[in-house]
This record gives sequence, structure tokens and C-alpha cells, in this order.
Amino acid sequence: MSPARRRSSARSNSNARRKTSRRDFWNGADAGDEPVALIRTLEDPSAMIRSLGPPPLPGRENIAEQYFALAYDKAARRAVALAAASGLIDLSEPED
Repeated sequence: MSPARRRSSARSNSNARRKTSRRDFWNGADAGDEPVALIRTLEDPSAMIRSLGPPPLPGRENIAEQYFALAYDKAARRAVALAAASGLIDLSEPED
């Protein structure tokens, strides 16, 4: 018969390792030192994805592109709403 395992010492060693390797997340570098970049709204949120080409769905490329465009537009609208709620929207005119 094999000897009984000593679990309590192994557990305390792993807990000690976790405590020493842990970083303090909230008291790190002061994030207030850097200015936050403002966000501009996009005219076409699905442009980058469309540049990759049609989705590889034989016979359903057109409908898939329409559904994907709707999903990208919805995600972009939510991102703009969150940015507006945080005061991060750039309302200046874009430079051309």
C-alpha cells in the first residue's frame, strides 16, 4: 500500500506562490497622466470586413454579407452610445 499523500502542504505552497506573484491591478501606473483619445463615428462600419472578400458560404454569400453588415452596424452604434455616455465622442469636423 502506498503512503498517504500530504495535501495540506502542497496546497499551502501553491497558495503562497499565488500570493507572491500577484500584481496590484488598481494601484498601478496612474492612468490620469495620459489624455484619452476621442472617438469618431464611422460612416461604414463594415468596410474593413468587406475588404476581405465575400464570406465562404457557397450560394449564400449575398444574404450573409447583409446579415454581417447589420451586425457590424449594430455593434458600431452600441460602441458610439457607450463612448457618448463616457464623454469620449469627437464632435469636431474631420480633416480631409
